[in-house]
Amino acid sequence: MLLIDTFDRGVARNPEGTCFLTADESVRMSYTEVAALSHRVAAALAAHGVEAETRVGVLSPNAPIGFCCVLGALRLNASWVPLNAKATAADLVPLLELTDCEVLFYHPALLPLAEAVLEGCDTVRLAIAIEEGGRPGDPRLGEWMAPEGTTVPQPPHEPDRTAIMFGTGGTTGRSKAVPITHRMAEAMNLAFAGHMPEPQPPTMAMAAPMTHAAGPICFPVFAEGGTVVVHDGVVPDLLLGSIERHRVSRLFLPPTAIYALLSVPDVRSYDFSSLRHFIYAAAPMAVDKLEEALDVFGPVMTQTFGQAEAPMICTVMTPAEHVAAAADPALRNRLASAGRSSLVAEVAIMDDDGGLLGPGEVGEIVVRGSLVMAGYHKDPEQSQATRRPGGWHGTSDVGRIDEHGYVFIVDRKRDMIITGGFNVWPSEIEQVIHTVEGVRDCAVIGLPDEKWGEAVTAVVELREDAPEIEAEAVTALCRERLGPVKTPKQVIFRELPRSPNGKVLKRALRDEYWTDRARAV
Repeated sequence: MLLIDTFDRGVARNPEGTCFLTADESVRMSYTEVAALSHRVAAALAAHGVEAETRVGVLSPNAPIGFCCVLGALRLNASWVPLNAKATAADLVPLLELTDCEVLFYHPALLPLAEAVLEGCDTVRLAIAIEEGGRPGDPRLGEWMAPEGTTVPQPPHEPDRTAIMFGTGGTTGRSKAVPITHRMAEAMNLAFAGHMPEPQPPTMAMAAPMTHAAGPICFPVFAEGGTVVVHDGVVPDLLLGSIERHRVSRLFLPPTAIYALLSVPDVRSYDFSSLRHFIYAAAPMAVDKLEEALDVFGPVMTQTFGQAEAPMICTVMTPAEHVAAAADPALRNRLASAGRSSLVAEVAIMDDDGGLLGPGEVGEIVVRGSLVMAGYHKDPEQSQATRRPGGWHGTSDVGRIDEHGYVFIVDRKRDMIITGGFNVWPSEIEQVIHTVEGVRDCAVIGLPDEKWGEAVTAVVELREDAPEIEAEAVTALCRERLGPVKTPKQVIFRELPRSPNGKVLKRALRDEYWTDRARAV
């Protein structure tokens, strides 16, 4: 199935059902209404020469009308280029040019950013303002679309064409673009359906950016004729109230956003009985925080592990597995895992020579299957760098798999700290620091040190309402739990740098302290 076929399945199943509902209930759109708008957008795009795999960017906050533009592009078999509303023009222009993006839909709420992007980008030939207030001369969507009642033919079934062109963000080097084909997206959608069944069509709250994971995982909801409740960002009090009021059954957030929900003083006063799957991904959750989330939200926590190159669901840990691990001390260590291989991915551990390793052995996590990309767009060198013997894709994540198939992510290869000749993985230390009351988030990095080469350093961000914490308390706890080698030599309290998606930028943090050094290790 093409992605638009997945959406149209929902139209057929629930034509008058609510497809999009804004959190404040000011906008409610049925499947029939959304489908009609997508046809009108597609017809207008076709009139301007857009065809299969033409790149169409959408620069919008989470908004139903913005998603209608995405669906309109997909209806022509064009490729959606997601553009994060919290990014900068310096981030977005290289992505637009790398993907040869020709069309840009932009929301006037982001007009200064859109203007900067369009001024700096040479590839965009057509820019459309989604609502009133765009640049002078740019057409407005409502008048630019084809007339009401216009439809376009179903696109030919070409599952290996590119549906989405995802930018990798550039947080680990130069930006790359991942072509996600319709076949890859279909595999992801089937895995969500298989691993996360619900008795009724889901109601999903989309609060994380639709231009990141939260957008693509709307499609399994569409396939069932479910409802997407649209939030413009994660505002903890509003999101908690929305779960209760709209009877949300499915929710995706990165761990840092879940920590923000847990820190709301009256979080336990809300009704979460409608939740079936509270999905977390992008990074492992601290075990103590995960146990707290299970206690607060109920037996609904659901973990997935993936990356843009193998989207979203290489592994999965179901609610039942979370509950079993939390209830049995002998299984508690599984809460630190990313679950087991999903229905659509094969996962293994590989050494540096391309050999597969056995249970408990540490090496690179590798994946293969129809979920995995063929290669980066226009970047054969970087594509080759991800290829491993046997048709495996190298994730650059270091991990191990236990005898029961649970995958444990040790760390990113590039995040390893070498101190006094010992290899230290930051994630193990971060897990301990997260147990300290008042810690919002933390990042452990290696800083230059004449004696140790790299000194293990903890950078800790506190909650606004946190009591004062002494650095000695953090180091004492780490020494008790992990021993002297892994104990931070220094604890720095400060705000952490983050990407537009809220991900901690360890590379940027580390670079702050390695400036003017002749070496980077």
